[in-house]
Amino acid sequence: MNGAKSGLQMMQRLAVAALLAATPNVAFAQSSYPNRPIKVVLPYAAGGLVDVLARLVTEKLGISWRQPVIIEARPGASGNLGAETVSRADPDGYTLLVTPPPPLAINQHLYPKLGFDPLALVPATVIASAPNVLVVRPDLPVSSVQDLIAFAKANPDKLSYASTGSGGTPHLTAEMLKAATGTRIVHVPYRGMPPAFVDLLAGHVDMMFANLGDSLPHIRSGRLKVLGVGSRMRLPVLPDVPAISEVLPGFVSDTWYAIVAPPKTPSEIPQRISTAVAEALKLPDVAKRLQELSVTPVGTSPAETAEFIRQDSERWRQVIVSAGIKPE
Repeated sequence: MNGAKSGLQMMQRLAVAALLAATPNVAFAQSSYPNRPIKVVLPYAAGGLVDVLARLVTEKLGISWRQPVIIEARPGASGNLGAETVSRADPDGYTLLVTPPPPLAINQHLYPKLGFDPLALVPATVIASAPNVLVVRPDLPVSSVQDLIAFAKANPDKLSYASTGSGGTPHLTAEMLKAATGTRIVHVPYRGMPPAFVDLLAGHVDMMFANLGDSLPHIRSGRLKVLGVGSRMRLPVLPDVPAISEVLPGFVSDTWYAIVAPPKTPSEIPQRISTAVAEALKLPDVAKRLQELSVTPVGTSPAETAEFIRQDSERWRQVIVSAGIKPE
């Protein structure tokens, strides 16, 4: 009997020892992320603000984690192509998506079928946000939002606006303006912000809603004229430019940039990414660069990011439904 009891105790001790031996390995596996290069997919053309922000932040992550972070642009289908690529990747944190709102908060309300489930992507953090501003070519004979509305009403289908593609915030914001004012303005979609700006600066299109960071250099140089800002209040950097909501109450438009991981990614990984990004945003050189870009650092937790995306998705869903917007 004593022998059996002694054998049972020995087995229990061995089981506990095995569990204790395994526990550090589990912790090590989690804490060792990342231990090889990470690929960050951008679903829009290189050169825009999402590209700049992604490179700014991932450079710091690469230094902190001592691993290369490789940026890969996969533009197309209003951001859906890049999002679909990430959705099919292994859920190990080594393929990430850095994106503005469309693939995460807008496209599911526009397209009857997507090649990925936006709700299945695992949120990590919102890096930053930027208000959209209404800019026009400098020789357009308008000097205010009121002037633009009057001109558009007097010349239906004569004005054109550029966008970063169907379903992007520049597209939806312009459609929101049209719906609120009863105007008819022709949509000219592009594959990202850089080519849209090229044609706007060349005078091939008349106007565009674009984020402040991309627009400000052209505003200051006089190559573009700004009529209004999409923030709730006037901006310190453009104190004389009215908020569009001063003319159209409730009119608000901004763009944010988030990091998400493939479906089923373990929660420890987005949390580690969120913490690392929050630390990077506090670095003096990063804060200075963000200020130069006229964007506001955010740095949310994974849970806060999920709720942020949910709320913004509902806001744009209401715009799409009320304005009757369809993909082009």
